[in-house]
Amino acid sequence: MTTDTIAAIATAAGRGAIGVLRLSGPLARTTAEKICGSLPPPRQAGLRAFRDAGGYVLDRGLVLSFAAPNSYSGEDLVELQAHGGPVLLDLLLQAACAAGARVARPGEFSERAFVNGRLDLAQAEAVADLIDASSREAVTAAQRSLEGEFSRQVQALADELMQIRAWIEGALDFSDEDIDWLADAQLHQRLRAWRDALAGLQLQTAQGRRLRDGLVVAIAGQPNVGKSSLLNRLAGADAAIVSDQPGTTRDVLREHLLLDGLPVTVIDTAGLRDTGDAIEREGIRRAWAAVEKAEAILFVFDDRDPEAEADRMLLARMPADVPRLLIRNKCDLSGAPPLRRQTDTGTELRVSAVTGQGFDLLRDELRHLAGWSAGGADQQTVFTARTRHVVALAACSGHVQQAQNRLEQRQPAETIAEELRLAQQELSEITGTVTTDDLLGQIFSSFCIGK
Repeated sequence: MTTDTIAAIATAAGRGAIGVLRLSGPLARTTAEKICGSLPPPRQAGLRAFRDAGGYVLDRGLVLSFAAPNSYSGEDLVELQAHGGPVLLDLLLQAACAAGARVARPGEFSERAFVNGRLDLAQAEAVADLIDASSREAVTAAQRSLEGEFSRQVQALADELMQIRAWIEGALDFSDEDIDWLADAQLHQRLRAWRDALAGLQLQTAQGRRLRDGLVVAIAGQPNVGKSSLLNRLAGADAAIVSDQPGTTRDVLREHLLLDGLPVTVIDTAGLRDTGDAIEREGIRRAWAAVEKAEAILFVFDDRDPEAEADRMLLARMPADVPRLLIRNKCDLSGAPPLRRQTDTGTELRVSAVTGQGFDLLRDELRHLAGWSAGGADQQTVFTARTRHVVALAACSGHVQQAQNRLEQRQPAETIAEELRLAQQELSEITGTVTTDDLLGQIFSSFCIGK
């Protein structure tokens, strides 16, 4: 239980019609009373004068209070709604601190909501995801997580796994009997069904993570193959300068766009070649660095010269573990129709960045690279998720696979039970049933102050 009272400006920085100061903790009401006098009853708004420590009226606005445990944080919570000037709000925050509160850390209100059982950890993370959502689809997915959809599925898996564990551990209690509890076909069937359900949740979680984090794509290739034109066509705007002169792009350009609600960051890079120009050389160094960090590569070459030796040499230098699409650009000049085909070196598309021919194929491939299914009934069930959730589910799957292998090999029940215990621990870390201070600090420090 917390013993101190925290305060923070809960509205965004800058000027606005309304600004909110939020207080939470055991002295939230007492602190607010020192600023605005008596408070209205909980959940009822009241007009009050807001005064500083010297009694000077700073503003007049609305006051709302929420009594523990029925508040966002699970503690007594008060919000002061003033005019949204940054200096005024800062003076109100100073008045709150002078009255006994301290400035809240980033995410501390949500952290207290988690500690007090108002939200589990996945729901608390969804609060930040809802604030950061960059599309309607992301808003809907974050709201589903906040309402507990992801947590309910994780908990259902955990409950079933607990029953399977009880079966396995029960076999230990009756190990001196003639009955082979671990050979029961029903146990094997339940474990297989559980793994199928986990696999389904992993697919949903990977989709939710992609919706939150997006896809980072680097455009690479020789000079003058149309990389900047490709960026402009995807962005639907003249984001990059296009010129017939080789080496026009000398730095890394980033353009953020939405592909059926999926955030995609497209990076245009300098043309890759040997050069004596020091500035262009630095641009090429940055281009290779961007390629190394990308989640996917669009390698562009001129459709009029698809067998260029320089292209083959550059392709050989591309990171082997990064998915790539081979883009045969300028089909408007080569006269060949758009196409998609599979080659020994990867998926190949023929497009025109100038006319837009073949770009429907390119957008489909980008969605495929991201593992993203847009539209339809599936879209109505997606929830937001994070990398740590994907990692935890993968680790859980690994432990259960080990348990199943040991079960089929008739290994001791103790080793099977231990693998299932570790699997359940991974599930518990998603919702925060089992967690560490380091994990909490890492999660909540990324929140905005006042939330």
